[in-house]
Amino acid sequence: GQKNQGDDLVTTLNYNLQETAYDGMGSYDGAVVALEPSTGKILAMVSKPDFNPNSIAKDWDSLISGDSSELVNRATQGLYPPGSTFKIVTALAYMREHPDYANYTFDCTGTYNAGGYTIHCTGNEAHGHAFSDMGLSLNVSEYGDVAEDLLFNHSLPTSLGNVNASSFALTEQTSPAEIMQTSIGQGTTLTTPMHMAMIVSAIANGGELMEPYIIDHSMNNQQQLVRQYEPQSYGNILSASETSALQELMRAVATEGTGTALQSDRYTVYGKTGTAEYNSDKDDTHAWFVGYATDASGKEIAVAVIMEGAGYGSRQAAPLAKKMFDVYFQ
Repeated sequence: GQKNQGDDLVTTLNYNLQETAYDGMGSYDGAVVALEPSTGKILAMVSKPDFNPNSIAKDWDSLISGDSSELVNRATQGLYPPGSTFKIVTALAYMREHPDYANYTFDCTGTYNAGGYTIHCTGNEAHGHAFSDMGLSLNVSEYGDVAEDLLFNHSLPTSLGNVNASSFALTEQTSPAEIMQTSIGQGTTLTTPMHMAMIVSAIANGGELMEPYIIDHSMNNQQQLVRQYEPQSYGNILSASETSALQELMRAVATEGTGTALQSDRYTVYGKTGTAEYNSDKDDTHAWFVGYATDASGKEIAVAVIMEGAGYGSRQAAPLAKKMFDVYFQ
């Protein structure tokens, strides 16, 4: 008359990383994803606002009637404008079209005018090389091909359920204004934190994308192994030379750009911050950071952080990523 004892599922999650990500979000809604680039193991996955699964039956009516969307896993289902983190995609598109990309120069004065449309950098600050100009020089069709090579407009290769596809919608009829917006991650471009974590994970892994998974193995009640889940490769989405060039750009963000606060003598950081406008009020922005870190032993972690309405990525999302790097490499 005894029931069969169920198997134990052992996840890939790193408890300390998960706790650091959860606490580091504070009162902000948003998501954090951390991956092991060489395997695709999900080391942390946080979505806020959250709910208590122990009382979900009692709380159900309020969960489905509220406007906070606690039941949405923002890490895999939340679709956000990527802001400047999308410059990774724009840079790759430019590299593929222009083998002499290293010679590209454009002096950003804080604003840029094209086709009767003016685009402003955050705070009208002059930043040197401008990606809006870079975007206008691209073949729109080939730009779209690069985005799709990085799995925009495609289902993501993962065993996780209910993962939304990111969107890239430029066409040959798109206006210069929309191209300019898209090249810096605004306009109609939307992505999930999981997707951005996968892109930087592939960059960290020499161009090879490993499929994210969250169950490491299962064991029976006698502590005998029932099933071991193994890493699965999706394949290479970047060439070796492209990977190297993007790594160089992302390293510069941490050494001389908006991510200098991430530097450490224990590990090396590669990343991109982002500040993404999400409505007509240009003061309302999500804070992004995407990137990875590696130490002398070759241990690596890729991270994507978005904090809704938190402002500048360099001031909010990047410091949380640093906390996670510190914990992982301690």
